[in-house]
Amino acid sequence: MFKVVEMFISINGEGTHSGQLAFFVRFAGCNLNCSFCDTKWANEENVSYTLMSADDIYNKIKASGIKNVTLTGGEPLLRDGIYELLTLLSKDKELYIEIETNGSIDLMPFMDIDNRPSMTMDYKLPFSNMESYMNKNNLSLLGKNDTVKFVCANKKDLDRAKEIIDKYELTKHCNVYLSPVFGEINPDTMVEYMKDNLMNDVTLQLQMHKVIWDPNARGV
Repeated sequence: MFKVVEMFISINGEGTHSGQLAFFVRFAGCNLNCSFCDTKWANEENVSYTLMSADDIYNKIKASGIKNVTLTGGEPLLRDGIYELLTLLSKDKELYIEIETNGSIDLMPFMDIDNRPSMTMDYKLPFSNMESYMNKNNLSLLGKNDTVKFVCANKKDLDRAKEIIDKYELTKHCNVYLSPVFGEINPDTMVEYMKDNLMNDVTLQLQMHKVIWDPNARGV
């Protein structure tokens, strides 16, 4: 059984399907504590949740009529039974499954799932205070349907992101996104950095949902 803190339909605010309708499933609990986390409420011990089985979640998704599905948290890959849930969802070829993961969890155990979900993996930079928890082995596992996301707050973060992108040649085998920490750095500063460093094949990503709705709104 999974602790689900919210399920809702909205547009995908980030990633390769940004702007498209998506069905979101948010799980409780995370092993990290990022300085800029905008869903800390979902990680509190006393957070309200609904216990749901894999079949319950799948049936809710299908009843929605939405084909893009985003599993998020918290940290979804920490949940007991997540392999079985991902296997169940991946069997439905009408669905596009994306799982948002924080970069600390070993992705290897999930690589053998047939028609496996797309991984959108954060790489935590210095401002997050969580970089020491990053599992760098994951960077070689990601493919053309997967994404590495670098959330940047300042030039130090941008420099570190570029270092990782270049060292692991990420743009050659997966999607690479830079995203600003909301309220910490202006997007135009990031664009100038990309220009100055000739960051081809890297995408600047704004959190679209924070532009459309109140940045602190839930369920959007």
